[in-house]
Amino acid sequence: MSLILFLFMGLIGVFFVMFLKRPLINLLGEDNFLISRLNNAEWFQNHWLAGIFLFITNAILFFSTALFLYLLSYFLIPYVHLPVMILAVIGSLFLWIIMNRTWQGTRKNRLKMAAVGSSFYMILTLILIYMLVTLEPAYPGDDPFMRAIGLFMGIVVTTGACISCFIFTGFSNKKEVN
Repeated sequence: MSLILFLFMGLIGVFFVMFLKRPLINLLGEDNFLISRLNNAEWFQNHWLAGIFLFITNAILFFSTALFLYLLSYFLIPYVHLPVMILAVIGSLFLWIIMNRTWQGTRKNRLKMAAVGSSFYMILTLILIYMLVTLEPAYPGDDPFMRAIGLFMGIVVTTGACISCFIFTGFSNKKEVN
């Protein structure tokens, strides 16, 4: 399967998940352990602290997945990275759904919390754009085309994660508290 087709299928999957956002959020009940723990935490209802918590958990999920994929590159097992990436996406969606179900407050503060939390992926996107713009050959005669394709795919993925995180955590399907 070509990389472009794989990327296109991933983007269609993201749009499909966005379309099914409300049923996915309603799938998770109120009796979940993480939801009850975060509901009992007083600091979590502050939009800045909740946004920083989301930022840190996004970073932990991203870097742990990257480390796991790096370790898997030492094994010669083909296609084992695909289930790892799918599980990472499912884990991120689970985290974002928990944040959506747990956080209570005004729409304005919810959007602030979502903007702070999803800014991790925006920062990562800007770093990858900078790396793409300043890409140079490693040695004379080197063709950096494959590195450029990898950076471009990283830009697409992190931009999609930023938008998805913002939509999942920033827009609630229940009545907001004033």
